[in-house]
Amino acid sequence: MTTATKFWDKIAEKYSKKPISDEPSYQKKLQVTQGYFKPDMQVLEFGCGTGSTAIIHAPYVKHIRAIDISANMIAIAQSKATAQDINNVTFEQLTIEELDVEDCTYDAVLGLSILHLLENKENAITAVPASLIAKVYQMLKPGGVFATSTACLGDNMPWFKIIAPIGKFLGFFPLVKVFKVQELVTSLTDAGFVIDYQWQPGKNKAVFIVAKKDDTKSDS
Repeated sequence: MTTATKFWDKIAEKYSKKPISDEPSYQKKLQVTQGYFKPDMQVLEFGCGTGSTAIIHAPYVKHIRAIDISANMIAIAQSKATAQDINNVTFEQLTIEELDVEDCTYDAVLGLSILHLLENKENAITAVPASLIAKVYQMLKPGGVFATSTACLGDNMPWFKIIAPIGKFLGFFPLVKVFKVQELVTSLTDAGFVIDYQWQPGKNKAVFIVAKKDDTKSDS
C-alpha cells in the first residue's frame, strides 16, 4: 500500500462529510460538463473520491467507470450509488497509472481536483503530469473531451513547493504539485488537445478546463 493510498483511506470518512467549499462554482462546472454529454457516451472519471460527481453525471450518459486509489473512498462511493439506485456507474479501486485500456475507448474523461496530486515519472514538485495527460488523450475517441478542475498553486502560492515535501513526509497531506495555469494549458496542447473551455472563478481558485481531442484525427 502506497503512502498516498494510506492517506486517502485514513481521511475517507471525514472527506465524505466535508461540504463543498464553493457550491456555485461546483454547480457551474457540473452544468458545463453536462453540456458536452450525450446519452450514448462512455465516460471515465479518475480520482473519483467518494463518487458524488460521477453519481450526479450518471443520468446524462450511458456508463461511467469511476476509479480511485483509495478502497475506503470507493466503498463510500458504492454505498451512495446503491442508496440512490444508480446502476450505470462502476466504481473500482484503481489508479490512472494502472489503468490499461485500448486507444479511443472513452467519449469523455474527467480528472477533477486530481492532476496536482498525481505521482508519476515527472517527479519534480513543479511538474505537470504530462505523461498522464498524453495517456488520457490516447484513450479518448476523436472529438472526445477531457474535463479537469485543477489547483494551480504556482500562480499564487509558489512558496508551497518548499513546504509540500515536508507536509507529505509528516503525513499532513499527500504529494501536492505546484505548477501554473499556463503550464497546465501547455501540457494539454502539447499532448494534442484543443482548449474548448477555460474558466477560473477567482484568485487562488482551481482552473476548470474542457480540452477536446481533434475529431479529424485517429489513433488507429
